[in-house]
Amino acid sequence: MARNLDMTALRSFVAVADSGGVTRAAGFLNLTQSAVSMQIKRLEDSLGLQLLDRTGRGVGLTAAGEQLLGYARRMLSLNDEVFSRLTHQAYEGEIILGVPADIVYPSIPQVLQRFAAEYPRMRIHLVSSYTRRLKALFARGECDAILTTEDSVDAGGETLTELRLNWIGAPGGSAWRQRPLPLAFEHNCIFRTSVQQALDRAGIPWVMAVESDSTRSVEASVSADFAVHALVEGAEPRYLEPIPHGGALPDLMTTRINMYVSEAHGQVVAALAGLLRTAYGSRLSAPLTQIAATKPAQLAS
Repeated sequence: MARNLDMTALRSFVAVADSGGVTRAAGFLNLTQSAVSMQIKRLEDSLGLQLLDRTGRGVGLTAAGEQLLGYARRMLSLNDEVFSRLTHQAYEGEIILGVPADIVYPSIPQVLQRFAAEYPRMRIHLVSSYTRRLKALFARGECDAILTTEDSVDAGGETLTELRLNWIGAPGGSAWRQRPLPLAFEHNCIFRTSVQQALDRAGIPWVMAVESDSTRSVEASVSADFAVHALVEGAEPRYLEPIPHGGALPDLMTTRINMYVSEAHGQVVAALAGLLRTAYGSRLSAPLTQIAATKPAQLAS
């Protein structure tokens, strides 16, 4: 007797594995939590296997779940390819999305993956740069949508969330104990000014140990424990971690994650904006700020 896997349940399983939880997966899939949970249970029952480890604080994969994940990705990819090639698609073209380098992870890869599944003939050109340049590109019509990190929000923009900057260093590192405190920042990152001012107010001497035009160079220097850095909470790469300074370093400012969207492509850009709204509203676990129309604000990054 032939047995068939439920593609909808597989899609929910992959979403839970990628997002780390049923709640976040439900947001990306535009389903209720109970619907996602029921699909996972149906998949587990059909296989006679436990796929998710629910014993910890989060949701992890069992050994069987890890093995299924690779198969599920390939099956969904082939399924989506069939539909994209054999059915009519009303939307095709390119969208240019601008995102500051320090908030690309962890959300943007999942947004791009989900968007590609829904609009397989639309291409997204991702521009990673600092806020000032992204706003200039958007003003010239060279980006269809951008995310920014700012103190406030300009007219026409939407604040998705407001997050604090965290001190970031090498795992188990000691650079944060040095005086003067060695800092590592990109030339065009205005977070560096706020960080320097916070240290000055706290009476902590500092030195700009690493300056670069490359985010990777800054991260490499910090991961080598040459210096410390500041990043939006929840956006640090896996090879860096928040510094457990216990109050030895001053608290840092908060910044808004704003979104600006053009009217180009209409529904398609609106769909992308919806995915970004969900990703940065739920993945980073911060309160959603309402749309605001204010005077132009001082840029924060």
